[in-house]
Amino acid sequence: MSNEPGKLYVVATPIGNLADMTFRAVAVLQEVALIAAEDTRHIRPLLSHYGIRNKLMSLHQDNEARASLQVLEKLQSGLSVALVSDAGTPLLSDPGMPLVKAAKDAGVAVVPIPGTCALIAALSAAGLPVTRFSFEGFAPRTAAARLAFFTERRNCPDTWVFYESSHRILASLRDMAAAIPPDREIVIARELTKLHETIVKTHLAHALALVEQDDTMQKGEFVVIVAGATVKDSLEGLTEEQQRVLAVLLKQCPLKTAVAMAVEITGARKKWLYQAALDLQQGVHCD
Repeated sequence: MSNEPGKLYVVATPIGNLADMTFRAVAVLQEVALIAAEDTRHIRPLLSHYGIRNKLMSLHQDNEARASLQVLEKLQSGLSVALVSDAGTPLLSDPGMPLVKAAKDAGVAVVPIPGTCALIAALSAAGLPVTRFSFEGFAPRTAAARLAFFTERRNCPDTWVFYESSHRILASLRDMAAAIPPDREIVIARELTKLHETIVKTHLAHALALVEQDDTMQKGEFVVIVAGATVKDSLEGLTEEQQRVLAVLLKQCPLKTAVAMAVEITGARKKWLYQAALDLQQGVHCD
């Protein structure tokens, strides 16, 4: 057994186009003693393409607690291990967090090997503001949970992003249309880096109609990017009287105080009042 632990490499792999594999990623996968893969059957063609024949083990959602302990033992014995997902950068809506956490807690070096990420690829070509954005993972599976998910984000001022599957993209857009203004800009990016890559920037109503009418737009893997709310969007959740009270308070006191008082006076939801206050403050000077 080595006195020094090995290293855990978190390796990004292509999401469709094999040419997106980096030279460094190939070198690391060739050198490590073990590759922990989300699905060994899925990763074998990529490894074969680059002549990589290292030992594989499965580390997926159903076994990652047990598999992470096995990998940690290898690392602590001095062997280096690579973690890969089916495609893209591990841990972004993929298994691996328990292993990375365990490695960090044990003092094992965790080394990122950057590369393709569907989230970043979609944002880079979206044409929407990306200075501030939030990544929400996959949208919920059930209609009720999705509606709550979209309603909660209706007034978010920043761009937000979620992943969706071909089985639920249409239902997801329909639920979004029930919670978010139809003129909100969104981007639908599907099959990124693949033969049928499609990136459509439009408003929500048109996006829904497009997916409803075109079966092709219901196939593949999706990244959906939603523009942040405008002042008008944020204020729509409040009555005119609630807006008036908030505006008056903002002229006289700091934002947090104004929001707290507005909640007490109007009974409106704090989240809506706070977001509306942020938007209104662009043109309101507080003492």
